[in-house]
Amino acid sequence: MEVHPLRKEKRLEDKNAFREKLEAQLKEWNAKIELLKSKAENARADARIEYSEDMEKLKARRDALKSKLAQLQSAGGEALESARKGAEKAAADLKNALDRAMSRFK
Repeated sequence: MEVHPLRKEKRLEDKNAFREKLEAQLKEWNAKIELLKSKAENARADARIEYSEDMEKLKARRDALKSKLAQLQSAGGEALESARKGAEKAAADLKNALDRAMSRFK
């Protein structure tokens, strides 16, 4: 079934706006990750271990979000909704991990 050209254009605009929003959020989260990294470098030895573990989790979740954003960029048609949901979940996972880490190391 052929999608009407205007509807297809609207989907593309929505996809791009969503991707741009997540990329902006990712930049903000990267700044917070760098702040945590700085705190880790100045922490006691036992706290540094905890920071290190949290940093590894944050980096893994950040990489997962970057991967989902790349999938979103190339997705079209039926795959677009699946890619969008995957990106939303990856963003939520990163946000939750970052919030936990920030609250633990105030």
